[in-house]
Amino acid sequence: MNVDRAVLAFAGLIVLLGVVLSLTVHPWWIALSVFAGLNMLQAAFTGFCPAAMVFKALGVKPGNAFR
Repeated sequence: MNVDRAVLAFAGLIVLLGVVLSLTVHPWWIALSVFAGLNMLQAAFTGFCPAAMVFKALGVKPGNAFR
């Protein structure tokens, strides 16, 4: 797995987690999904992704999107 796929998998997990928690715990957990979506949008335009930096530091193989 490379950084690109790790970031996509992590973002998907966070979005799904936010939805499940908003349905089962409290509606305000939807903010977690909103935060993940906004972060994905800003990463698409700026190329800056904090999750990619963390995955790189953990030794995940580099990909093409986040250098």
